[in-house]
Amino acid sequence: MTPSSQKRSLGLVVFSTAFVALWLAIAAVPFLWTLWGSFKVQGDFFSKSDWTYAIQGVRTLAETGSSFTGQGYHGAWVEQEFWRATLNTGIVVFFTVIISLTLGTLGGYALARSGYKYAFWILMAALVFRAMPHITLVSGYLLPFFEWNLWGHLPTTIIVLVAINQPFTLWMLHSFFLNIPKDMDESAMVDGCTRFQAFRHVIIPVMWPGVITTGLFSFLLAYNDFAVTAMLLSQENQTMVPKIASFLGTTQVEGNVMFAVAAVVSATAPLFALVMVFQRQIVSGLTAGAVKG
Repeated sequence: MTPSSQKRSLGLVVFSTAFVALWLAIAAVPFLWTLWGSFKVQGDFFSKSDWTYAIQGVRTLAETGSSFTGQGYHGAWVEQEFWRATLNTGIVVFFTVIISLTLGTLGGYALARSGYKYAFWILMAALVFRAMPHITLVSGYLLPFFEWNLWGHLPTTIIVLVAINQPFTLWMLHSFFLNIPKDMDESAMVDGCTRFQAFRHVIIPVMWPGVITTGLFSFLLAYNDFAVTAMLLSQENQTMVPKIASFLGTTQVEGNVMFAVAAVVSATAPLFALVMVFQRQIVSGLTAGAVKG
């Protein structure tokens, strides 16, 4: 390697390292700052006189006798019963993911193996539906839900989230199935399997990385949703994101910002754990296009 090539390589390494460090700082520092601030009082974390109060915990020490306090977490989880919102989120997410993956897997496989032109138009219609703003779709459900006295309950929200999420799962799983050779289905059926048995015992085991990846995106849609859950759920059945928003208060009702900060940390931490646990499956799913027959 010539000296000029070595200089270019060293410059590229330095630039890449600096870029990654900058990106990590932009992405990670806000969360780390919020995590730190969740153990302070509002006077420190939102100090207008000196931002270093959030680091030193001056007012936190004066009010609580310690530089750190768990008042925000106690207020959110115990006083305001954030655990109920967490439980509601778990129920909504679980059923949304299970129903979306079941319908998306069956529908994606059927469309991928179909030789009819209607499969293309179904996918196009799903794409148009997916591109529409969620708030536009939710408004169409409000009237029947009010008329039938179904508004405010978790099952109705699950139905709407599945309807919104289904085009995405259909498209994503359809693309994964296209990368699996039809010879695998045909070989299984030659050996005596029915179409469904071939799908269940031969295709699905190959598809697991794609299913997990699609399931994770479906999870994130339901977990982070605000528009649908805020409009379709009553205050008693709120999920985490609308509940966090309620901690901020309104022009008529005073909120508690530190409850919101603690709840944000509580809601974000499981996402990091989830990605760490399924990182290999996610990478395998995203690179499933390299599957060969």
